[in-house]
Amino acid sequence: MRFDPYDPLPQLPAMTLTSEDFDDGGQLPTRSVMAELGGKDELPQLTWSNIPAGTQTFALTCLDPDAPTAAGFWHMSAFNIPASVTSIPGGAVRWDTIDWEAFGVSAAGEGPVFVRNSRNVAGYTGARPPVGHGEHRYMFVIHAVDTALDLGADATPDQVGFNLFQHAIGRGRITGVFGR
Repeated sequence: MRFDPYDPLPQLPAMTLTSEDFDDGGQLPTRSVMAELGGKDELPQLTWSNIPAGTQTFALTCLDPDAPTAAGFWHMSAFNIPASVTSIPGGAVRWDTIDWEAFGVSAAGEGPVFVRNSRNVAGYTGARPPVGHGEHRYMFVIHAVDTALDLGADATPDQVGFNLFQHAIGRGRITGVFGR
């Protein structure tokens, strides 16, 4: 049985996170794989519901806990997503571009903050597990947050997670898999 990094965290009210691009436990869409493997490095389409009362903002993360490191590999970490946003179109976030209008704002600095991921880019990095390392899990997690997080763009995904430990009031997730 593989380790689930969310098991040690407090149980929170369950939100529903779905995707038009893949089913929970299913294969990631080609668009969400790194370009060098034929993908587009694009975040898949995501929609969330069952939002708990008191939600002020959302945070959205993507972690590969099966990466050959002790800490996994963060593919994306964003916080202070406006509470009015409950869906993101596929392709709205890449490693090199973010469609700010998909988040209800017209420019960076007006809403969500994307922190640098394990590839050292503030956006989404597509799947690229090592050859022969088996199938990896890509955990997309939406967190309902009771406040805007007081972190800057220089925060790390771990710092975002620590703040979510204190301020998340709901959580939903969907996991895609990819191997080579």
